[in-house]
Amino acid sequence: MDDVTAAEILIQCLDLTSLNDNDTTQSIIDLCRRAQTPFGNVAAVCVYPQFVGIAREHLRHTDIKVATVINFPGGSLDLEKTQSAITTAVVKGADEIDLVFPYKEFLAGQKTECGLFIKKVKEHLGKKTLLKVILETGELEHASTISEATKLCIQNGADFIKTSTGKTKISATPEAANVILETIASGRKNAGFKASGGIRTIDDAKKYLVLAVSIMGGKWLTSKNFRIGASSLLDNLIEVINRGY
Repeated sequence: MDDVTAAEILIQCLDLTSLNDNDTTQSIIDLCRRAQTPFGNVAAVCVYPQFVGIAREHLRHTDIKVATVINFPGGSLDLEKTQSAITTAVVKGADEIDLVFPYKEFLAGQKTECGLFIKKVKEHLGKKTLLKVILETGELEHASTISEATKLCIQNGADFIKTSTGKTKISATPEAANVILETIASGRKNAGFKASGGIRTIDDAKKYLVLAVSIMGGKWLTSKNFRIGASSLLDNLIEVINRGY
């Protein structure tokens, strides 16, 4: 796949993200403007919960989804707190929830509890709001652990499996993505895939695009199944399209 074609696909599958400590109302408004490009809109903008209302207001007349992070970045098994935060976010206009998997508890052996947590969160959300579960694959480390966590989340209602928060030492890697995609492909239930963390250029993003095509097939490459989460990638994609190679 040539870079221009890849860039055009990636824009439509991009979760344009701003999760910075210094985010402001104006920076989120600017993010929403950037999300509407001459080459099509991105799939979603992803912001902290306190900015969901601002994003919703400035994307109201577009097809761009508003995503927010919950249980972020550490993850926990506090279901009541998580459900309360989700309710507030959805009321403000969130279409998608990027939820951190309780990976520490999972690694400590509380696997049944983690599965039930995901199930209860999805039941709370219902079918209308997308649930993207962030595994934090850099902390899970091993392929077998990543695969087990992926299966657990899908079995309990996750709509997407996402690699990373971008807040730990190791973020998205093609190796972890391969495990997640292979696990999705081998399962009976469908789920999407999102790579996030440290993806800044088309060369970074294209690795995941090519990997997804090789495992899932070209028809799978739509925003309903495939996402890239990034903050600075969009500028590089537009640059590639503008120069034509």
